[in-house]
Amino acid sequence: MKHLSQNRFLYLLLVPVAIYLLLFKYAPIGGEIIAFKNYRLADGILGSPWVGLEQFEKLFASKEFYVVLKNTLLLNLYHLLFAFPAPIILALLLNEVRVEWYKRTLQNLLYIPHFISWVVLGSIIIALLSPSTGIVNYVLQAFGFEPIYFMADKFWWPVSFIGSAIWKEAGFGTILYLAAMAAIDPTLYEAAKIDGANKLRQIWHVTLPGIRSTIAILLILQVGKMMDVGFEQVYALRNPAVTGVAEVISTYVYTRGLVNLQYSYTTALGLFQSLIALILIISVNRIIKKLGERGLW
Repeated sequence: MKHLSQNRFLYLLLVPVAIYLLLFKYAPIGGEIIAFKNYRLADGILGSPWVGLEQFEKLFASKEFYVVLKNTLLLNLYHLLFAFPAPIILALLLNEVRVEWYKRTLQNLLYIPHFISWVVLGSIIIALLSPSTGIVNYVLQAFGFEPIYFMADKFWWPVSFIGSAIWKEAGFGTILYLAAMAAIDPTLYEAAKIDGANKLRQIWHVTLPGIRSTIAILLILQVGKMMDVGFEQVYALRNPAVTGVAEVISTYVYTRGLVNLQYSYTTALGLFQSLIALILIISVNRIIKKLGERGLW
């Protein structure tokens, strides 16, 4: 109690966050029982009849579900392979910039896309990649290539999706890595120079080991999101021509749940999604801890 009294103002700062978590994260958990009912708005959650695992049987018997699951996992795998390392590489490059004003200017420019909504950014990306008026295809045609329908091609759409994610978030993602690099003891670099290590050797043997724990934590969180693809980005970039590769769990839940009013079915899907995400994050956390890192817990 003494500790609480001494730091009461700090704990007061947690009140808005605690209220947010209670209202939007913990309170909705009670609604998960809809997955085991045939939910109707008129009957309410408690008045709707129990159906046991019927919704899950319908889910696993649906061909659409496996297409959506495959798309979600593939896009997240591409994100893990290409978008996850991007802020690490960018942070390593920024860390080597010695002109302070130039470094700050670059950082500010790289942060800007993060604060632009996907509604706006999606329109910009579609305009840039347009086969008729987009600057990207204009450059391709100037070099003698045929225009590419990036947003309507099932091969190029995932490429555009991951590229746009890197553009939006890579700059802002460097913040944690740069903070971790700032905490590295400078004498380690001096010792590496005395041993004859060049810049690449210093990055490999000093910088990367110094931010390894940060990379491990963010990797765990990223793998925990393997069953989830951001709704805003997909919704802003998708179109009927690429539904076969662009329909993911978040958009599928929106279409079947909110548009078609299949609340119980999509709640079952959400529960399955959360369960798999929990298994993934626990598994990766254990692996990371066995490799010598602290992990999330």
